[in-house]
Amino acid sequence: MLADEFGREVSGVRVSLTDRCNFDCVYCHNEGLGDTRGPMAPREHEMGTDDVVRFLEVVSEFGVDSVKFTGGEPLLREDIEEIVRRTPEGMEVSLTTNGTMLPGRAEALVDAGLERVNVSQDALDRETFKQVTQAGAYDAVMDGVDAALDAGLAPVKLNMVVFEQTAGYVPEMVEHVAENEGLRLQLIEYMPEIAGHPEWAIDIQRVHDWLAEQADHVERREMHDRRRYWVSPEGETPTDPTDESQAGMVEIVDPVENPTFCANCHRVRVTHEGYLKGCLNRHDDLRPMGEMTRPEIREAFRETVAERVPFYGEYMVEEDGEWVVNEAYLDESTDAAVSDGDDGEIDPAADETTVQSDD
Repeated sequence: MLADEFGREVSGVRVSLTDRCNFDCVYCHNEGLGDTRGPMAPREHEMGTDDVVRFLEVVSEFGVDSVKFTGGEPLLREDIEEIVRRTPEGMEVSLTTNGTMLPGRAEALVDAGLERVNVSQDALDRETFKQVTQAGAYDAVMDGVDAALDAGLAPVKLNMVVFEQTAGYVPEMVEHVAENEGLRLQLIEYMPEIAGHPEWAIDIQRVHDWLAEQADHVERREMHDRRRYWVSPEGETPTDPTDESQAGMVEIVDPVENPTFCANCHRVRVTHEGYLKGCLNRHDDLRPMGEMTRPEIREAFRETVAERVPFYGEYMVEEDGEWVVNEAYLDESTDAAVSDGDDGEIDPAADETTVQSDD
């Protein structure tokens, strides 16, 4: 398994299959690329089925054991079932979706090998949901969650971005997952550094503090050093607070100005156009994979991992109470390479089957 110079092994990849989406969420940052979403019809610049599968086959050689497919809305890809089915054996496959297309497709995705699903659900209020997503699809999302549960994808994780417009619905959402076995809740801190509108951000620590008061049990995950809160339905006392038939699990994803979060990141991202991206927050670390031959993918992946830097604490450092860019990590050559569409010379004699996992 490859590791960067900070000792962070890359065990997972997050692959955007498209920037197209049938929602227009006000907080969308399109995997850190900004609002680049285009028309609903398939476009030539998206990675093809074989490109995606080839990439996964190569990174599996380096010990990557999980992939999450994202977008845009990944279920707009007609080939998503084929991609899931052709994912290398032993690699955990998950998907983030708005859920509207899960009815009618969830079973086929499970048959293809999908193991987990995250569904965006920002409020249990139709009007707020419509304002946030710019789509009147509340019932379709709820039906999608049911379809995922019926297809055997429990636990289904609900993704809720917490910001000014949704924060008031957190207690209701927590109670919702506490009362409904098979659901989990992921509260995601709003990220103004890539989504804009800093005035929408709230103090996520207040949510932590509130959940700590409600929780029957609190634990930490190694990934991103995230905290998990187990909350039982109101008025009930669980005999086992981590039994999901008795309590709901709520997790907070809080990356903003959080060096501990960044120090525990073990993912590399891939854009829908086939660029490797070592950090969600950065715009200057995109690395092309050329024609996506196996040697090119290997070389680009090695270089991307080697150059990964924790965003907060290294790429951004705190000075006099303000976070500023650490000039040591500004790489103008990367920008030039992306502009030219050239990531450096690739050894044409590279062995198609040999993997170096420690350089």
